[in-house]
Amino acid sequence: MKVILLQDVQGTGKKGELKEVKDGYAKNFLFKQGLAAEATKATIAELDSKKQSVAHQKQVELDTAKATAETLAGKTVRVSAKGGEGGRLFGAVTGKDISSALSAQLSLNVEKKKLVHGEIKSFGTFEVEAKLYPNVSAKFYVAVGEK
Repeated sequence: MKVILLQDVQGTGKKGELKEVKDGYAKNFLFKQGLAAEATKATIAELDSKKQSVAHQKQVELDTAKATAETLAGKTVRVSAKGGEGGRLFGAVTGKDISSALSAQLSLNVEKKKLVHGEIKSFGTFEVEAKLYPNVSAKFYVAVGEK
């Protein structure tokens, strides 16, 4: 019997896969536990539709990430911070500060968790990398000035 798995089933397959299993296993275990549905023409068409939708969504995310990386590459973002003597900051410039500066200055929404930077605890210009999507990243600069 052909079934579509609704959840991951150890030893059988992953969620969304179309599998051929024995009738008794399907009726007595998979269906009763709500782990699978019978593969009819309608459910197979629905599964294909969902797969196409997910693929389209991933492609849109990739295109958006590439466009953002292209816009961001090589740019300089200015961040103001309070500092003390010797060019040291009272705190540090965080991913949240950089993300909000990107939003305000370049109109780009980059989540703080996607930014890779070392500790920025002094005035100057620092290189930051934004990992926007797997295999899509952009390097840009953060210029830290006094408030």
